This record gives sequence, structure tokens and C-alpha cells, in this order.
Amino acid sequence: MKDVLFVCASDEHGTPIAVKAEQEGKPPKEVAGRYYEMIKKDLESCSISFDNFSRTTDPKHYEISQNFFLKLYEKGYIYEKIIKQPYCEECSRFLPDRYVEGICPHCNAERARGDHCETCGRHLEPTQLIEPTCLICKSTPEIRESKQYFFKLSHFQKELEAWITSNDQLPPNVKNYALQWLKEGLKDWILTRDMEWGIPVPLENAEGKIIYVWGEAFLGYVSSAAQWSEISGKHWEEYWNEKAVHFIGKDIIYHHSIFWPALLMAYGCKLPYTIIAGEYLSLEGRKMSTSKNWVIWASEFLETFDSDTLRYYLIANAPLSRDTDFSWEDFQRRVNDELADVLGNFLHRTFTFTTRFFEGKIPEPSDYNEYDEEFESRIKALPNIVADYIEKFKFREGLIEIIKLAKYGNKYFNDKEPWKTVKTNKNVAANCLYLANQLSKVMAVTLIPYMPVKTQEIVEILNLDADFTWDNAADFIPAGHLIKEPKPIFTKVNDDLITKEKDELYENLKDGETMKDEISIDDFAAIDLRVGKIVGAESVKKSNNLLKLMVNIGEKEIQVVAGIAKKYSTEEVLNKKVIVLVNLQSAKLFGIKSEGMLLATDDNMSLLTVEDADIGEKIK
Repeated sequence: MKDVLFVCASDEHGTPIAVKAEQEGKPPKEVAGRYYEMIKKDLESCSISFDNFSRTTDPKHYEISQNFFLKLYEKGYIYEKIIKQPYCEECSRFLPDRYVEGICPHCNAERARGDHCETCGRHLEPTQLIEPTCLICKSTPEIRESKQYFFKLSHFQKELEAWITSNDQLPPNVKNYALQWLKEGLKDWILTRDMEWGIPVPLENAEGKIIYVWGEAFLGYVSSAAQWSEISGKHWEEYWNEKAVHFIGKDIIYHHSIFWPALLMAYGCKLPYTIIAGEYLSLEGRKMSTSKNWVIWASEFLETFDSDTLRYYLIANAPLSRDTDFSWEDFQRRVNDELADVLGNFLHRTFTFTTRFFEGKIPEPSDYNEYDEEFESRIKALPNIVADYIEKFKFREGLIEIIKLAKYGNKYFNDKEPWKTVKTNKNVAANCLYLANQLSKVMAVTLIPYMPVKTQEIVEILNLDADFTWDNAADFIPAGHLIKEPKPIFTKVNDDLITKEKDELYENLKDGETMKDEISIDDFAAIDLRVGKIVGAESVKKSNNLLKLMVNIGEKEIQVVAGIAKKYSTEEVLNKKVIVLVNLQSAKLFGIKSEGMLLATDDNMSLLTVEDADIGEKIK
């Protein structure tokens, strides 16, 4: 066992909070507080237990951030510079980067932000945007001069290169992303903004300027740990100086691998041991989008399913090395096949047969054969195997080892046939159930990081005190120990439930919204709209919203899945001439390939028809 300090803080000074507050006419701190409570509740409901979950609006964070800024300023790493910035006449203010939207100068994507383009992933300056507009009033800003404070990021180019290339603990996705940035050459980094919402710059003649959120949000790790120290009486620095590990998302790799280490170098702090970055999670093959309701909220998920199934699925299905997809059908398959049929089946048979054949007492083993010895050896080896994977941040691989041994346990159970041998050779049955109970205990310990709620149910049936540790995980329960009445640990997810969840997901997604989400093109002229005739139609199994259509577009027929089942029957759509978007990347809906998209009205999903046009005719 290792003593660790697990802290986090909600980042509350970002411009999205300020924008949201302006749109709602409320103070930013009130909006931030609302989201903090939502996030905190979701974390707790998923059994994510931080030692301290703080806020960057806490006075301790303000104090630490301002002192950090002053130290870097005094050491000469922060300097003043006159720059050109967008100024909105309508709003009478300079516009922070996220208050400006426009066309990306690199990929021509629309609605790029003043600091970042989500389409190509490039870092931007607001003055680089083509056709910029103010996010609040939609007017075109003018460019004016403004005094800001910059951090000498370029000064740390070589030090960062040395740290990143020599750090064998950095995973490839983080290292490669950071090295790509370094290859382009680092530029000094603006560290202030003209805003009211944020931590004021602690210098004279800096009124109206705040520290840029990425100049202080990192320090949330430190301020949260410092809060914990005040409560616990322990020193957070001891934990940091031994080994600091950051767990982040893919979209902020360059912040944590470039900006943050440079700030720490400037201050004189020990750098993080490693940075673990999870890749993107899509939903049913599409990028998640809150604006299009293409998202599953944790709070809504937990109204139907328990948190441990979500934790299990995301770990089992989401390696840290690549993007992955959340699919309702795959979720159902993993829960049913792996949790219910493999893990749950092994546990329930073990506890049930122990109760039935040995009065609930773990039997005394004797006269092991080679099969028993092999099983025992695997059981005792499991904690070290899983621990090694967890230490290396290979969480999925550790979980796979547990499920793999549960599968082996089921095979061992079937081969030993204790329901038969209890009558013909009770020692064989005793050995089987003795070892099966030991595996149950070992799995309960090793599954705690993965499924903390379900493991307590296993511990409860095993009638064990919850004070065992990983160090003694492989210690066996003594024979004669009385277990409690067995009950199923995992239940299957039925088809009707998955159908309901998928229907609710698709119900709010209109064809027009899907088109906006899927198409990434530079010019509207690149859209290929054709007249097509629906020559085949059938309902999609398990969906109340979708129809599978065969559409003749002249040179060929294509398959289209459309969410129009509540508006049209299969008979009503046959032979209709419709407008079809044909140069769309194919996608899967309910596991069915869709090669195009029908145009329909936003209000009631009425198809746009062109009965007088020729099949295959191009719409211009």
C-alpha cells in the first residue's frame, strides 16, 4: 500500500464562465458555483473520492496564484509588452481570446475561437482569425494597442526539449504531441487578459487586468493540496516532491506538457513525474455535442444504471493510447457477457454451492492435484500482476487480467463439477470451493480501484472486515470461515432498456443537426446534393425513430438511415423523390451503415421532396 494525496479543483476563471454569466445576467461566481456543485455531485455518485476537491475561486488559490506571478515577475520571467488586440466598440472593451470567433486561418473552419481551432487543433491568437466577430454582440471588433504581460516561454525551449525527450515515464501520446509543438519553436506567452472576472494582476498600474486562466488554473493542484494540508495537518510538499502525476484529457496536453513545466522551471519547483492523457470518447460513432443533445449526462445515466458498470465499461473499452467510442449495444454486451456471465456467474456459483454443500463455511482443502496447484498459484499471483499494471498506468490491462482469471475460474469450476463430486468424492468438491472462495476474495481486493461499490457487496457476502490491504490481498481466508447468504452481484441489461436509451438519444438529433456535426468542408459548393428516389424502406429493429431506406441516386443505390419513423410509415416514403446529401462520410446508426442524408425541415422532420426533378439530378 502507498500513501497518496489525490486532489483536484474546478477551473472557474475561464472565459466560458464569464460568457455564460453575461448571457444569463448573473455574477460569474454564481454560475461557477452551480457547475461546481454539479461536477462534485457527479464525481461523488461515481465513487471518485478526492482527498480534496477545491475551487479556483477560493481565497487560498488567489493568494498562491498572485504570489506565484510576483515571484516570476521579480525573477524577470514576466515582462510588459504593447500588443494589438480586438476591441469591441459596442461592448466598450478589449475582447479576451474566447470572446472572439471567426474563420481559422489554417484550415478555414468556421467558428474557430480566438485561442484554439477545434477542427484542426491549432493554437490561435484572436488577431489571426478571418472575419472575426464579438461573441456577445456579434459586431466586428477593431484592432487597438494594449499593454499586457508576457511569460518568457521561449527561454525554456531547450530545457523542455531535454525534459520531454529524456523522460521515459511520459506516454507516447503526450511525448509526441509535446515534441511537435517544440519542433515549431516556442514563442513567449501572453499571461494576462483585460477582464473583470479572474485573479487580479498583483502589480501597480495593472488595473483591469487579470492573470490568464492558464497562468493560474494549474496552481489549482497546489492550492487544493494546500487546503488539504490546513485541514489534515500534513505537508503536501512531501507528496509533490516524491512523485506528482497529472491525469488530464487529450485536449490540454500542450498546456500540461509545455506551459506548466515551463512555469515550474521558472519558479524552481520539481517537475511532474508523468502526465497521463486520456484520448477522446465519442458516442455511437459521433463526436459528443451538448448543443446538439448528442451526449449522455452522468446524472441521467445513473438514474438507470449503477456507477460501477460505467466505470467498468469506460476502463475496459477506453485504453489511454487511442480514441474510443461509447456504444449502447457494446455497453450491454460487456455488462452481460463479462460482468454478469463471467464475473457474476463465478461469484454466485461459488457462494451458492458453499452455502448448499458446506453450510456456508469455507471447506478444508486436502490432497491438491496439479490443476488445484495451478489455480492456487494464479490466484496468489493476481494482486502483484494487477498492481504492476496500475503502477504503470495500464488500468485496462490490469482489469483484463482479473476478468481473464474469472474466466479461468469458471472453467476450473466446470471441470471440477462440485455439484457431482460432493456426493462421490467430497475432497474434490472441498478443494474446488475452497479455492473458488479465495479467488472471490482476491478479486474483491483487486477490483476495488475499478468497481468500489460492487466489491463491497462481495466483501459483505464473504463476511470479511474491510480493513484488508493490497499487501495482504493474496492471504487466504481460513477454512471454517462462515460466509453470508449469497445474492446476485451483477444483473443483465435487457434489450428493452437499451432500446429506450438509444431512442431517447436519437430522438433529439435531427437530420439537419447531424449534417452540421458530420460535415467539415471549406466551401458550401463542395456539398453534393442529388435528387434520389426511395425504392426500399423498412423499420430499424429496436428503434422507434429510424427507418432504413434504399435510395436510387441515378448511377447507384445507397443506404440511408433517417430519423423519420415518427413522421412517415415505410409505405408512405416509398417512391418519394427526395434531396440527398451523397458526399457524406458513412456512419453507423444502430449498427446499420448509412451512406447519405435526407434533407428535412427542422420543425417536424418533413422531407424535402422534388417530384418533378430527374433521379440523380444535382441540386445547385
